[in-house]
Amino acid sequence: MRDDRLRRFAAIWSRAVHPSLTASVSRAEFERHLVPLAAVLRDALHARPFDPRPAHDVGAALVAAHCTEAEALPRILGVIDAYLVLYLPPGHPMPAEESRARCSRLQHAVAAGFSQALAEHARAEEAAAAKAARAALAEAERALHTSEARFRAVFEDTSVGVGIADVDGRIIDVNGALQGMFGSPGRKVTGRNVGELVHPDDAPEFWSLYRELVRGDRDHYRVEKPYYRSDGSVVWTDMSVTLLRDAAGEPQYQLALMEDITERRQLQARLRYEATHDPLTGLPNRTLFFERLDQALETGSGAEPAEEGAGRFGLCYLDLDGFKAVNDSLGHAVGDRLLVAVAERLRACATGPRELVARLGGDEFVALITGPAAPGEATALARRMLAALAEPVHLDGRDLSVRASIGIVDGTAGELGAAEVLRSADITMYRAKAAGGNRYELADADSDARAIARHGLTNRLPAALDNGEFFIEYQPLVRLEDGTVRGAEALVRWLHPVHGVLGPDRFIPLAESTGLIVPLGRWVLEEAARQARSWHTEGPGGTPFRVNVNLSPSQLRYPGLVADTVAVLDDAGLDPSALCLEVTENALIGADEEELRPLRQLADLGVDIALDDFGTGYSNLSYLRRLPVSTLKLDRSFTRGMQCAPADPVDVKIVEGIVSLAHTLDLSVTVEGVETGTQADHLRLLGCDTAQGWYYARPGPPDRLHTLSLADAASV
Repeated sequence: MRDDRLRRFAAIWSRAVHPSLTASVSRAEFERHLVPLAAVLRDALHARPFDPRPAHDVGAALVAAHCTEAEALPRILGVIDAYLVLYLPPGHPMPAEESRARCSRLQHAVAAGFSQALAEHARAEEAAAAKAARAALAEAERALHTSEARFRAVFEDTSVGVGIADVDGRIIDVNGALQGMFGSPGRKVTGRNVGELVHPDDAPEFWSLYRELVRGDRDHYRVEKPYYRSDGSVVWTDMSVTLLRDAAGEPQYQLALMEDITERRQLQARLRYEATHDPLTGLPNRTLFFERLDQALETGSGAEPAEEGAGRFGLCYLDLDGFKAVNDSLGHAVGDRLLVAVAERLRACATGPRELVARLGGDEFVALITGPAAPGEATALARRMLAALAEPVHLDGRDLSVRASIGIVDGTAGELGAAEVLRSADITMYRAKAAGGNRYELADADSDARAIARHGLTNRLPAALDNGEFFIEYQPLVRLEDGTVRGAEALVRWLHPVHGVLGPDRFIPLAESTGLIVPLGRWVLEEAARQARSWHTEGPGGTPFRVNVNLSPSQLRYPGLVADTVAVLDDAGLDPSALCLEVTENALIGADEEELRPLRQLADLGVDIALDDFGTGYSNLSYLRRLPVSTLKLDRSFTRGMQCAPADPVDVKIVEGIVSLAHTLDLSVTVEGVETGTQADHLRLLGCDTAQGWYYARPGPPDRLHTLSLADAASV
């Protein structure tokens, strides 16, 4: 079946391309020649990983098979585009978009191979013509009449344009091929001067080479040069010019051989455009953006020192807020149309000659200003872009609001590389997003350094857990009634090999964002349970000794929380009543019964549940009745007014009310952040049950748990 499809594809290909052959080959013979070339394209289309390079050889093989007429390439590519995927589809599942994208890249490779081989073929013809022309002219000096016939035969019959001019630049003779390049025969080329045939796109070195040749300082040069045709259009030529000398060695004539490469230049321009522009929005893509950014970051930015803004640049890195929700809810087709609309609005914001808007991918866009007239020009552009996106986009009867976060880097060329500039803009953009989005932020070195440091810590976290870099300190929980140690809170620390000891505020949010908080939390629970088992099973006075361990929101959502906790308690031989799990109030606000079920199961097993940082959230007090908690940990902000005498009467009333309500609900109250003896006395009189803070002891190793300082923190 696959061979039949291959032959059918080759038959269609042969019918389309055979009329453009320049050799006498039957269509059946040509079709047999195309079968292995079609197989190469099929195999390249299906290959994993995908590699379009074999198609380059297919293009060269077609030129070798005499497909050298001007109309051959469009016919070759047309059949590949229309029938390759249809007749030779992948044998394994592949999205249609991927197979079409592969087919397009194969066409580009075939075109590149065809163009290269065709150019080599033309150069071979050109070389033959040049050789014959030089031989004919040399022979003319010895036998004018005989050589004239030979030269004319080559001169008139070759497909390469040939022109002869004297050293003053006057064109003496041209053949029909060259006349045809310049337009209709009615406009004569002979008699004109080479110096008249200028074009704005001439290479800067062209006329210098020309002057060197006519002076006799060089014998040959080759360039690509454009000329105007008689109708005003442009023809691009690959031109080779040779100096012909007389018998005495003095410059006498210029011999120019020209190949029309206009079509090849247009193909190269199209391929270049496709390689440097986003196919969805038509904006410049990442490749072209980095080319322009590299140019802008070179010292001076290509501007003269006297120019205002020379050597400076501005960059705006824009990311849409909440774009994923559009794709997830309305589909990628709507998302793509939204991106096209956004691109049009952003393109309209950057209209200056030194402004460029590009799409990096997804919903990320960048705007680059080279040589800004003022330092605030990038900020002004960011404001224009936010204003342009403020109006909702109307799609399929819906008004879709568009918000964006922008990071701005405004700097001087030569100070940073392209990767560093983009990283700074990316970091700054995320600062804008973290601040609520729909805004811009300006880059600064300190913020970049903090973000890079956070990234370094994030990358180090998995290895730190494997390498045993974490350890636990314990802070006593003191019973206010008699001053005895009731238990301890386990507080994890990170002994970083470079930064030293880091507190949980430096790495717990990073562990939350990466998912490492679950294995780290289990490790803390295991270590704390083993330590609690090694302490006395009962504290002083017969009171059970308890260890408190913090639970993060991610751990609460982890399906194996209950099973892991039970396993840890069993392995340590620890009674569930000796464990208290602390959960922040904010983590439980709005939680439904399904979310509270793990905590209820743990509470039913005998594990105490403490509501940490109570008073910092927005839950009302009646909400406490449905939570499976046994302890309230009152946030330190409520008791600061009691550190000195007289106590703040408002704080006293608030704490008194909370304690009364808690005890009514059969909940104990623990106070955090106790720093003075006066504060401890007030809390004891108000009925608080336990306390912790620097007045009693700072967090430390487990063997110092019962060593209480009982000294005001301010005096330590």
